[in-house]
Amino acid sequence: MEKKYNKVVLAYSGGLDTSVLIPWLKEHYGCEVIAVSGNVGQGTELDGLEEKALKTGASKLYIEDLTQEFVDDYIIPTMKAGASYEQYLLGTSFARPIIAKRIVEIALKEGADAICHGCTGKGNDQVRFELAIHAFAPQMDIIAPWRFWELNSREKEIAYAEAHNIPLKINKETNYSKDKNLWHLSHEGLDLELPSNEAPLNRPGFLELGVSPEMAPDKATYVDIHFEKGVPTAVNGEEMDSVKIIETLNKLGGENGVGILDIVENRLVGMKSRGVYETPGGAILYAAHQKLEEITLDKETSHYKAQVALKFGEMVYNGQWYTPLRKAISAFVDSTQETVTGDVKLKLYKGNILPASVTSPFSLYSEDMATFNEDDCYDQADSAGFINLFGLPLKVRALNDQMLFDKTGKHFPSVEK
Repeated sequence: MEKKYNKVVLAYSGGLDTSVLIPWLKEHYGCEVIAVSGNVGQGTELDGLEEKALKTGASKLYIEDLTQEFVDDYIIPTMKAGASYEQYLLGTSFARPIIAKRIVEIALKEGADAICHGCTGKGNDQVRFELAIHAFAPQMDIIAPWRFWELNSREKEIAYAEAHNIPLKINKETNYSKDKNLWHLSHEGLDLELPSNEAPLNRPGFLELGVSPEMAPDKATYVDIHFEKGVPTAVNGEEMDSVKIIETLNKLGGENGVGILDIVENRLVGMKSRGVYETPGGAILYAAHQKLEEITLDKETSHYKAQVALKFGEMVYNGQWYTPLRKAISAFVDSTQETVTGDVKLKLYKGNILPASVTSPFSLYSEDMATFNEDDCYDQADSAGFINLFGLPLKVRALNDQMLFDKTGKHFPSVEK
């Protein structure tokens, strides 16, 4: 017999999936539905959400402002790590854990029997939501209708919504699957499902955070970003909080067509999927932070941090934000950022982000050391002994091969020709 619930908390965005879930849950379980929306900077998408949720059957709607926490505790730590997943800057990935955490808190406060989400069984978000729920409410039941319900396509969901008079901002022809927050906007589905189809970047209304590189101005825009211990604190000489910085860079980047990514990525569940991502401000921040680290981190730390960044990106993508390893990696990253302070100037031009200058009081770059002119701090004669020692294993192997050849007449090549 199917389990019954009295009160279910629904992760609610007001999009297609969650819009149909409110009446569906009430029909299927006869339960009270409490909707929860996390504001992570999706802007006007929250307009009219309460009226819509209540009209479609929710008993109440929580709209939780998580934007500042989202930026300071999720975006900035990931950016400091230099973490990405197959070039994707993780816009949806690190938004899910903070939303799920707040949903759990409300579910526990409301005495709910279960938490419901509208993630499909093919996607990554189901994992991100449920791992967070397990971390904070391990006994909580989870309802994931996409795994068993009859509305197993977006077309059927739209038909259900129309039959139940649920207002939608999309139709069968425009129902790209999108996710928007302060950091990014993703596009999936429809013609994008075929990698052979060019993304319609120049189609009016497709891009929302900016323009395509072709439509960008013919004149470059310069932007200066100041960092303190890896954290951006000012743009073009004006101190700002982290949210304002991203908003400012989104505008500058969007106007110049930067931060557009069209990739076929490897989903956690095993399949490949194609998506188009707009991350204008994020792309600028990553480029600036990386440039500053070039002069402030030593070689060994920089190279090891790059290895760690790969793992960090995979963990964020896979929904493992609340794991001990992710927290330990963040502690390591923070220790590397003590000297990542300085100013970076970038040139934005038709989709390109080009370095213009970088300065830091902790710079490890020495003009005296690197110059091609005469200097009195680097003895070039030292390089001979360095090369002899560095190449000693190779030299010993070659001598050994020569000795064996002299004895046997057979070649024992140590280096492939």
